[in-house]
Amino acid sequence: MNPAFMPDAALLAPTGRLRASINLGNPILAGTDPATGRGRGVSVDLAHALAERLGVPLETIEFPAATKSVDAVIGGVADVGFFAIDPLRAAEIAFTDAYILIAGAYLVRDDSPCHVNEDVDRAGTTVAVGKGSAYDLFLTRELKAASFLRVAGAAEVVQALRAGEADVAGGIREPLLEVAARTPGLRVLPGRFMVIRQAMGIARARGPAAEAALRAFVEDMKSSGFVADAMRRHAVAGATVAPPDAA
Repeated sequence: MNPAFMPDAALLAPTGRLRASINLGNPILAGTDPATGRGRGVSVDLAHALAERLGVPLETIEFPAATKSVDAVIGGVADVGFFAIDPLRAAEIAFTDAYILIAGAYLVRDDSPCHVNEDVDRAGTTVAVGKGSAYDLFLTRELKAASFLRVAGAAEVVQALRAGEADVAGGIREPLLEVAARTPGLRVLPGRFMVIRQAMGIARARGPAAEAALRAFVEDMKSSGFVADAMRRHAVAGATVAPPDAA
């Protein structure tokens, strides 16, 4: 790690420890280590790196879905979190630039009349999404004719499709491809309906200096190769390192 940027620990960890909100609902970024029962993944590695940079201990606070992870940062329970950038969340969360780009895709049954992404937005089509997820927020703005079934998380999205409660499941492309590969009768529509820009975030109430410090940290982690190394270490597929912030 390049220690060129050394933010004041008081900006990002005012309690003397870095409290990082970890969303375990996004398998590209984090999951549960079966040996320890704790979170592991790219976002956890970034949290450790930031705590090391600040010279403070790390406390991870793990949640099963994005909504609760966001609420923890907004409510001051956590100092930083790892979220998809979205304008609705941006009202209270200040985002860094993205560090990873992930494709959002649709999963359907083999007999579905949907063959391309544009087929989904039709009256009578029900789309299952994780409540408050990046795909929920995006698709709520974009789809005009389809209806929604909002469920707890990614596993419940697939379950709703298989049970016939929904016609389409929206989610992260790579895990959906894995589901389709092991589940006869399901297929993933070609391409993507969105690019999910995964970033770090901090409550806007923390102020512009804290926001700038977190943005600088993420840019350093991208340019130093840390993010790419973490993706290799955790065998992340179906995602790419985001380019440098052009701002």
